[in-house]
Amino acid sequence: MDQLPRGAQFQRSKMLWEIALGVAGDPAIKYYDDRDVSIVIGNGSGDAFTPALRMAPGSPALAHAVAKGDLDMAFVNPSGMLTQAYRGTGLYKEPLPLRVIASYPSWDRFVAAVHPRLGITSLAELKEKKPALRISVREDASHSTRVLLEQLLPPYGFTLADMESWGGSLQLNGPPGDARRLEGIRDGSIDIVFDEGIPTWLDLALECGMKPLELEDSVLTQMEAIGWRRVALPKSRYPLLDRDIQTIDYSGWPLYTRESFSEEMAYKVCGAIADRAEYIVWEDSYTGIAQLGTQTEATPLDVPLHPGAERWFQEHGYLK
Repeated sequence: MDQLPRGAQFQRSKMLWEIALGVAGDPAIKYYDDRDVSIVIGNGSGDAFTPALRMAPGSPALAHAVAKGDLDMAFVNPSGMLTQAYRGTGLYKEPLPLRVIASYPSWDRFVAAVHPRLGITSLAELKEKKPALRISVREDASHSTRVLLEQLLPPYGFTLADMESWGGSLQLNGPPGDARRLEGIRDGSIDIVFDEGIPTWLDLALECGMKPLELEDSVLTQMEAIGWRRVALPKSRYPLLDRDIQTIDYSGWPLYTRESFSEEMAYKVCGAIADRAEYIVWEDSYTGIAQLGTQTEATPLDVPLHPGAERWFQEHGYLK
């Protein structure tokens, strides 16, 4: 298949896509501003555009728009957020009728890493000592890592706001590998990092002596009840670790829809992913199209596939 399908409309569409990247991709745009791109496919032959498929990335809260039909498909990072929406736990007051189309493979972990000068070996010790810390987190308060912190810290008896009340301050970042964070890790001005996207910052943090904190069994059990998975941060991937560390899974970017969405369109989307796979930017954890519809370490699936997606993966020999 050609990289750009034949037809003047696709040349124009490609130009619109590049415009969208140029506008939304401006690094000066803050997380609360216009930095997301929605893709709408439909019929523009009349005096109004009739949408047939509306897709977008964005916050975990977009699950409500997908469930209501205001949006047809959305990406969410990580899969644990979609699990909460499906179960009606954590961020969601009731279960939402959502289903997975395909899960983009992305191996990741959530890590709390501390500077050794603190002498801290557990988050529980923060409640006891109440130190004034320079805390590195995402600047977008609606980001899934900030949601996770709101769920993770209370079992230890405190919140992020409590940490600020102890004299702490927030070092705010856009992406996990934000240059501001990396500089703070190098110069030692950051006391603790709470984040995912660990391939972009954890190696540097370990080289600078920072230590990931292991989460206790009792807390992990509470997190599992919400919809998160407990996993190992493995020494095999990060040799500077003393050993494997128990933490929370941040893998998988599910593309999801509502249960009532068209089976034929869901089937068609899976076929389009396979047909265009050579032009999609994949992470190192990608092993092939089968992975997108099956459970792997990089594609945890705790939400069922949409019937149209399930049929596509079955007919192509990827599901038994």
